[in-house]
Amino acid sequence: MAHARTAAGVAAGLLLSGAAVLAAAMPATAGTDPSVGPNPSSSPSTTDYPPPEEPTLTAQIFQPECDGDVPYLRYAVIATGTENTTVTITWINPSGDDVVQAGLPMSGRVLWPGAVVDASGAPLDWPGWRLEGGVWVEGDEFDWVRPSVDVKLEVNPELTMTAAYPPSSPGCATDPPGTTPPEEGDPTPGTTVPAAAPADGAPPADGAPPATPAAGFLPQTGAGVAGLVAASAALVAAGSVAVTVARRRRTDH
Repeated sequence: MAHARTAAGVAAGLLLSGAAVLAAAMPATAGTDPSVGPNPSSSPSTTDYPPPEEPTLTAQIFQPECDGDVPYLRYAVIATGTENTTVTITWINPSGDDVVQAGLPMSGRVLWPGAVVDASGAPLDWPGWRLEGGVWVEGDEFDWVRPSVDVKLEVNPELTMTAAYPPSSPGCATDPPGTTPPEEGDPTPGTTVPAAAPADGAPPADGAPPATPAAGFLPQTGAGVAGLVAASAALVAAGSVAVTVARRRRTDH
């Protein structure tokens, strides 16, 4: 009997051990709900970056100027949102090729298109004029840059502004010497425009007040001269009569 019980106990122990081994080998599914998906909070998150800055371009200085009788455009621009460090200036021709000045610094000044200077900066030519036979004549291929012109400043982005041709002044002329800047649309191209300098005694210009005579000055009109001649003749005749009477008195005595 004792041996039988021992064998039965060993068999039961083996069965329990096998069941434990099988239970350990099987996947643990208890306590899980197959309808529940992965937790969204466990997925990696993405960082929210602000949108890139929009590039801007601002003109701090945009000033036509005259220096040494030469027309210039002075400028200074500030750009944001770009790594470009140079500016391109384009003079927009409404009816032909533009004038492009590329690779310029962000501030400085440039010659007005059509203006020409020598090595020392002295003026040789002005836009809107040409030299023919020693005479400056209005009209050339740069008529379109005056009296005003649109100018595009480009750094990426770009900016377009209107520049007025700098006027002449007593201290600085933006037109050839001996010429008068024409009114807009007058005279017609190809007409010489000499400087107006009336000589002494010339009639005053239209609208100028007439010269005022000095005090005591009397105009010598034709009637006045005739009167003076008649008065002089009367005085001579009276003198002759007086001499004749005096002679007769001496004879009577």
